[in-house]
Amino acid sequence: MDELRAIPDFGLSWLDAKGPDTDIVLSTRVRLARNLQGYPYVSRATHGEREIVFRTVSRAVDRSSLRPEAVYLRMTELSERARKVLLERRLISSEIAGLQAGPDGGVAVAVSPVDPVSILINEEDHLRLQCLVGGLRVMEAWKLADRLDDELGRVLHLAYHHEFGYLTSCPTNVGTGMRASALLHLPGLVLTKEISRALQGIAQVGLTFRGLYGEGSDVVGNFFQISNQTTLGQSEEDLVDHLSRIVATVIDKERQARRVLMRDAGPVTEDKIWRAYGLLRYARSLEYEELMNLLSGVRLGVSLQLLPSPSVDSLNRIMIHSQAAHLDEAAGRVLAPADRRAHRAEYVRKVLAGADPPTSEAGC
Repeated sequence: MDELRAIPDFGLSWLDAKGPDTDIVLSTRVRLARNLQGYPYVSRATHGEREIVFRTVSRAVDRSSLRPEAVYLRMTELSERARKVLLERRLISSEIAGLQAGPDGGVAVAVSPVDPVSILINEEDHLRLQCLVGGLRVMEAWKLADRLDDELGRVLHLAYHHEFGYLTSCPTNVGTGMRASALLHLPGLVLTKEISRALQGIAQVGLTFRGLYGEGSDVVGNFFQISNQTTLGQSEEDLVDHLSRIVATVIDKERQARRVLMRDAGPVTEDKIWRAYGLLRYARSLEYEELMNLLSGVRLGVSLQLLPSPSVDSLNRIMIHSQAAHLDEAAGRVLAPADRRAHRAEYVRKVLAGADPPTSEAGC
């Protein structure tokens, strides 16, 4: 675990709410899937072939702008708890988190404490570049990932077909190899029961939605991840522009829904927000799903300026650091479920106590 303690905030630069629409858009991510020419895909590669891929990619990374700050975290050298921390930070997938057994050699992530771009080596593809930034910044995330992709492409022989584009292990990624997504908080659409219509509209224009942790994950805390489905037949710029425009439309619909809530159910909405804040401020035991639902209310209250604090940054950090593996890491041991719930509540209380406590007009 020394690697994680050396850079405790690695992969978390996106938590700072500096981008546009950060009260609704938690983060934007662009991921590029690439493979090396002349090597079998990861699922068919031997242990030795994966090691060769790791060394080849790492040498290229060492010559890129991601270094010298980047650190290589090899999955076989990390504990299960450390891998779970990486999963909770959205840096690796559940497939290689090693929740059942440690993965084979050659699987690693190159990550920097200051750069929003990370590289996953030998997961589903030989390398996956990921850029994760705060707010709605799809084009910026794409340009950052594209810059590193160009740097690596000058050194590596990437598998590319003149007709189909970049070749990937999964046919749905062939072409640009790009997945772009935005993680949105949509309580207004949920509470006004307009979310189904909004999601149907998203599907009709070639986008898809998932839960907080992507494919296969449930929707918690009213967070929805919207991403492109098409990777073939369009340029990266076209895909980025399309996602940006559709997400901007969803943001407008969410703001309209929030105005409707305050117009038609203002007292009820305000009561829900203050109740959520009160529970988080004083609870002694919290399940993570319960926490996320309460955070949704507080986040809505901050956005509507019904709560002057905490900041969006603080709410983002609570989301990440109150997850199971992060709590275990902070405690230095695997916590029992009851202890973990207590540690979670204590952490939330400390964060909220550090902010200027909001006061209602009626006083207390």
